[in-house]
Amino acid sequence: QETRPNEESTDESEEDESEEEPKLKYERLSNGVTEILQKDAASCMTVHEKFLALGTHYGKVYLLDVQGNITQKFDVSPVKINQISLDESGEHMGVCSEDGKVQVFGLYSAEEFHETFDCPIKIVAVHPHFVRSHFKQFVTGGKKLLLYERGWMNRWKPSVLHEGEGNIRNVKWRGHLIAWANNMGVKILDMISKQRITNVPRDDISLRPDMYPCSLCWKDNLTLIIGWGNSVKICSVKERHASEMRDLPNRYVEIVFQFDTEFYISGLAPICDQLVILSYVKEISEKTEVECCARPRLDIVQPLPESCEEISSDALTVRGFQENECRDYHLEYSEGESLFYIISPRDVVVAKERDQDDHIDWLLEKKKYEEALMAAEISQKTIKKHKILDIGLAYINHLVEKGEYDLAARKCQKILGKNTELWEFEVYKFKEIGQLKSISRYLPRRDPVLKPLIYEMVLHEFLESDYEGFATLIKEWPGDLYNNTIIVQAVVDHLKKDPQNRTLLRTLAELYTYDQRYGRALEIYLTLRHKDVFQLIHKHNLFSSIRDKIVLLMDFDSEKAVDMLLDNEDKISIDRVVEELENRPELQHVYLHKLFKRDHHKGQRYHEKQISLYAEYDRPNLLPFLRDSTHCPLEKALEICQQRNFVEETVYLLSRMGNSRSALKMIMEELQDVDKAIEFAKEQDDGELWEDLILYSIDKPPFITGLLNNIGTHVDPILLIHRIKEGMEIPNLRDSLVKILQDYNLQILLREGCKKILVADSLSLLKKMHRTQMKGVLVDEENICESCLSPVLPSDASKSFSVVVFHCRHMFHRECLPVSNTVSSVQFCNICSAKHRGPGSAVLEMKK
Repeated sequence: QETRPNEESTDESEEDESEEEPKLKYERLSNGVTEILQKDAASCMTVHEKFLALGTHYGKVYLLDVQGNITQKFDVSPVKINQISLDESGEHMGVCSEDGKVQVFGLYSAEEFHETFDCPIKIVAVHPHFVRSHFKQFVTGGKKLLLYERGWMNRWKPSVLHEGEGNIRNVKWRGHLIAWANNMGVKILDMISKQRITNVPRDDISLRPDMYPCSLCWKDNLTLIIGWGNSVKICSVKERHASEMRDLPNRYVEIVFQFDTEFYISGLAPICDQLVILSYVKEISEKTEVECCARPRLDIVQPLPESCEEISSDALTVRGFQENECRDYHLEYSEGESLFYIISPRDVVVAKERDQDDHIDWLLEKKKYEEALMAAEISQKTIKKHKILDIGLAYINHLVEKGEYDLAARKCQKILGKNTELWEFEVYKFKEIGQLKSISRYLPRRDPVLKPLIYEMVLHEFLESDYEGFATLIKEWPGDLYNNTIIVQAVVDHLKKDPQNRTLLRTLAELYTYDQRYGRALEIYLTLRHKDVFQLIHKHNLFSSIRDKIVLLMDFDSEKAVDMLLDNEDKISIDRVVEELENRPELQHVYLHKLFKRDHHKGQRYHEKQISLYAEYDRPNLLPFLRDSTHCPLEKALEICQQRNFVEETVYLLSRMGNSRSALKMIMEELQDVDKAIEFAKEQDDGELWEDLILYSIDKPPFITGLLNNIGTHVDPILLIHRIKEGMEIPNLRDSLVKILQDYNLQILLREGCKKILVADSLSLLKKMHRTQMKGVLVDEENICESCLSPVLPSDASKSFSVVVFHCRHMFHRECLPVSNTVSSVQFCNICSAKHRGPGSAVLEMKK
């Protein structure tokens, strides 16, 4: 684009640093337009969706493509072209000029109309559907508004639509409605009824209509937008109700929006439900303090009933804006593409709605890379200029420049995806700035996988400065990402400088595990007493490697070690474990104790050894062991317990060996615990043992008290009481005697209660049996006589019969029963009597 002092390329906004994104973008219409305006000046322009028509001050009309290239040229007049009008098809054009000439002709046909008036013709408008034969109409505007219609013999007939209110300065034809502006205001004519339906007066009559012309624009077939001076009105054409017509037109106009602007209006255009306003601006020069022309503004506003809301506002640098007046600017638009053309004498600027590519451009310019990336991802099918990957790479570079290395590395995962070349390029870039650690956490580990050299480079970086970070990566990364041998050698070299470094040793063990050198890994884990040693053994079945390391495992964690050894008894036998632990009896005991808990019989050959082990290391579990073991040699156990003076265990062994008297004596003499002695006697339930207990206690008053309190339910207390010496003082004797009497009373009560329950149950069962025997018994054809085995009931029901049925449900014919030899008349079932089931008396005798 051509640049001149103070006339740089079109600016998008006065405030370049504004954070608010512009709604429109601008570019100059160049190519042929630049060539035209170097020698001539633009006076008017009309826009069609296929081409542009530009009129100049030297009477030329140029047809241009949308890039501004000249396609056709017409020499219409030697003076200024005032107006160019096109029909909707773009096949017919109307042109008027300052010398009064009017031409209407076909661009692709020989059809043509010429007329010259004696005054300047400011306006011409052809019918929107001029291409159709019955719509051959156009209007011209000078001092009168004339309608030309082609009639019979192709002659054009003029008729006056309006006159007497000054020059007609603007006409817009849409559908069947014509709107025009003169010095007094704006009128609308309905071409169907040929009636004028409204007059909208101008607001500021002080403004010269030739210097501040009216701008008209049809938003649709029934909505007219009027801009004049600094006032905007949006009018809606509506149908009048039939009851209101009388002598009025069948349509009327309602002003739905009306507001004022800061500047003078040079052009209007609709954009969705908003307005685009081209404004002429004057300002006071800071240097000369004289009013001068400023850059024109293009504003997008949202109409409100009494005001408007500004959506965006751009100041445009057009060539020669310092010399232009309000009437020199025009705003034309292309409805289908939302293109807006700002026409001035020396410049034509095209404004268009910003698309997603423009939005992304603005975000990138403002360094809003995150939003730009999101916008590109959402609209990836529609954007043409940008690529998501390029935006992402720019975003990463931006973050690196800002020093946000971790965030930049994190974004690599999403942006670089599976592109291994880009990944490797970015890794080297991070290496150059010394930030390999930042990207290490986000390097891909599966699909894709980078070259092993990349991972090795990162590991070496950590190994030089951060052992913990190095250990974390080794744990998280699969072992096949890098050359394991190289990394192992590097760790070994570092261990030479620091042999006791636990982090390096632990990491080396993991590396050995990846390399399947489990023996070496196990040695390191055991040396470190690391918790993963058991997991390693289980996972890789290393039981053959730990046969000679059982003591180390037990020292590390005896509980886990024992559980593991017992769970894998088939791989490391019990005998092998016991042999390995021979020199560590305390560990041997832990193993054998847990084995005994699991199975009392598996380690039976070691039960004798376990007696000493329990006695030495686990006295509380010795007695339970003696009770549960069936393979323990009692003599050996008794010997050990007597040597160590384990009274409870000795008592148990004596009683188990049948020497209850010695056991009881030991309780009385060693423990001196009468309650335990009584409990022991109760367990043995031996009368002689009770006799011994009484004899031993008879001269010991406290023991007598204990016996009196507890003996009552097992031995007759009289036996004890008779043997108490006369005059012996016994503590709490009265309470003991009372307890004996209470116990006896309780026994009596229990017996009586049991007797009542038995009697009640017997009576209840007797009543139940009586009710059952009183019930009837079903006798049918299927029942047989238990004696003759023939049916009980005769086949002929008319014959007489007699049947006897017993409570045991056996049935007989009366004649089949033997005659009773007893005096009693009660009969008994022969079958039940024979089986010794008890007598059954007849409950029913049926006769007929």
